[in-house]
Amino acid sequence: MKKYISILALTLATGTIGFSQETKKDTLVLETVVISTDALVGSKFKAKNRAGSTHFISPAELKTFNYDDVSRIFRTVPGVTIQEEEGFGLRPNIGMRGTSPNRTEKITVMEDGVLIAPAPYSAPAAYYFPTVNRMQSFEILKGGSQIQYGPYTTGGAINMVSSQIPSNFSGNFVGSVGRFNTKKSYVNLGDSFKNFGYLVEYNNRNSDGFKTIDNSAKKTGFNGNDYVAKFRVNSNPDAKIYQSLTMKLQFSEEISNETYLGLTQADFDANPYRRYIGSNEDYIDTEHKQIMLTHFIKPNANLTFTTKAYRNDFARNWYKLDYVRLGTSRVSINNILEDPTTYQAEYLAITGQNNTVNNALGVKANNREYEAKGIQTVGNYKFNLGKTTNELDFGVRYHEDFEDRFQWVDGFAIQNGNMIQTSFGTPGTDANRIVSAKATAAHALWNLVYNKFTFSPGVRYENIKLTSENYGSNDVDRVGTNLVVTENKTDVWIPGFGVLYSHNDSYNFFASVHKGFSPPGTTVGEDAESSFNTEIGIRINKNRFSGELVGYYNGFSNLQGADNMSGGGSGTGDLFNAGKATVKGIELLASYQLLNSKSIELPLTLSYTLTDTELQSNFNSPIWGTVTDGDEIPYIAKNQFAVTLGFKYKKWDAAVSGKYVDAFRTLAGQGEIAPNAKVDSNFIVDASAKFFLTKKVALMTNMINLFDSKYAVSRVPAGLRPGHPFGINAGIMARF
Repeated sequence: MKKYISILALTLATGTIGFSQETKKDTLVLETVVISTDALVGSKFKAKNRAGSTHFISPAELKTFNYDDVSRIFRTVPGVTIQEEEGFGLRPNIGMRGTSPNRTEKITVMEDGVLIAPAPYSAPAAYYFPTVNRMQSFEILKGGSQIQYGPYTTGGAINMVSSQIPSNFSGNFVGSVGRFNTKKSYVNLGDSFKNFGYLVEYNNRNSDGFKTIDNSAKKTGFNGNDYVAKFRVNSNPDAKIYQSLTMKLQFSEEISNETYLGLTQADFDANPYRRYIGSNEDYIDTEHKQIMLTHFIKPNANLTFTTKAYRNDFARNWYKLDYVRLGTSRVSINNILEDPTTYQAEYLAITGQNNTVNNALGVKANNREYEAKGIQTVGNYKFNLGKTTNELDFGVRYHEDFEDRFQWVDGFAIQNGNMIQTSFGTPGTDANRIVSAKATAAHALWNLVYNKFTFSPGVRYENIKLTSENYGSNDVDRVGTNLVVTENKTDVWIPGFGVLYSHNDSYNFFASVHKGFSPPGTTVGEDAESSFNTEIGIRINKNRFSGELVGYYNGFSNLQGADNMSGGGSGTGDLFNAGKATVKGIELLASYQLLNSKSIELPLTLSYTLTDTELQSNFNSPIWGTVTDGDEIPYIAKNQFAVTLGFKYKKWDAAVSGKYVDAFRTLAGQGEIAPNAKVDSNFIVDASAKFFLTKKVALMTNMINLFDSKYAVSRVPAGLRPGHPFGINAGIMARF
């Protein structure tokens, strides 16, 4: 509590972040516009007029399918790679422009303009991801348009704008029930007065899950709750200097019976929705808390400051099978499923076919706590100079975060096809270390408009200190007897430049160049990831057609990967150097209103992504296998294609969407993909429909995987895992 009070005092004592010029209220929400101190872009219009690739998903678009899985929300966004995991989007894996999708650790992820990963600098693997039901819009920035946001500037940045305080008294309710006893409920209520506004909301998602554990009645689903409250005080709307202070409080909790243990190829082919008895005790228990204070001040018509002080606390314990030891050596679950013939005895143990001795199965409590806190201020100044129109965006952020691993292993045995506990581990006797970061960042971006040209030079600065304190497995009290401390520092300037040419209201052309950067690990002298990134594109908006075509090239001088268990590694989290590499591609997005009718809408949207990757070094990787010059980067599909057709007529609103993902390799390689290192291509169709009983009440249904395709989404962390089978949900949505 003392830390929260300190943050509040600091916020009240400073000025703040101006992402946009405000109206009388802090927030004005329209169907295609979100004007807010929490938004980076705010509208499709602004997204289409930036000197860099930018995508804005509006409130109206989010309502089309009412997805609660960000993997499906992003299915039509070109340049984004999604690696599904458990089928519900609880912990999505997102990459952009060739960056690794594993745990979304190579892109900058924000909620309301604030870093939201549990420990963005010291442990960026996103075991927490915000509940997307409560998001009002999504902003995806790539290329030169992301230079203001970091620390990850190679692939792109994502900002999720949460539900805003409404201008008038209003509320929303969405409730549905569906297959696998999947239930969703969301409600919010808010109002604004002359000098005060508020919003409260509650979200629950739960399901029994679609997998079945051998010889067990245990469900494989999840249950999650999310609570948010926002309160704003502000000066009179017509005050000479308008100010506001908004407090956001968030708490969420989730427990899901999820596992790292997948299936062998033969077992997947027989029944992809099976789970071995060896995963019976697996679950993850999480808790997330956030407090954020936003101060906005508008000293004059052309100048704004927004300051955000924030603290995120996250705790999780993923209790899951880690290894099998039938003799003197341990065999990881990844090795068992990669080669069930060599490790036949271990395979028979995890499938419950053979009894084992006590403690043969090691179930690790991956118990970790995270904290991220900081304060950031951004100013926005608009001015005219001669024949030019100018906008200067400048800001600074101080940030601290840490990850605390305090883990242990419990022993289990298989007896008569059941899994029983045979020993209890001591907390701290597995991993017992703290990794922390202190970072100061600053940026400046100048948008200069002259005639039909917009020039956007910018620079970002990152000063990072990373520290690892490893107490070892014999010092559970953390006295420090055998404490090993390592420290690494990085100081880097990240320049960028973009140019936009607007031919008229129908066409614009843009190009950008910037430095890609990703922080290093804690190993002394370890280099950061670095790349030289360029893009060129054209946008068209004419009559009933709109589209964007972008080509890009990222040249890495030092590509990095991470030894995460979620990626098929040992789980140390240590980074490894992959050397030089190139990623290049094409991104296409096109929309066309098929009918020229005032009563019927029939919009068609197409998106296509081509991603070509090449590693240019020879080395042995803990997760990519033996790498040879010319190999492709794993888990990046070369081709992706999506199509969405909508239909609106009177009280009806419907849509159908299909997404194709090319086959991709799970180990580095070139040429034809080996069967044991391949995830096959898939084409998945979703559909939705609404019928409006009144202007404010509608019945709705949502179907995912309409044709019940059985498909694999990954071979990591250990073995094949399936995508979500056919699912249907029906319910009601209402607003007042």
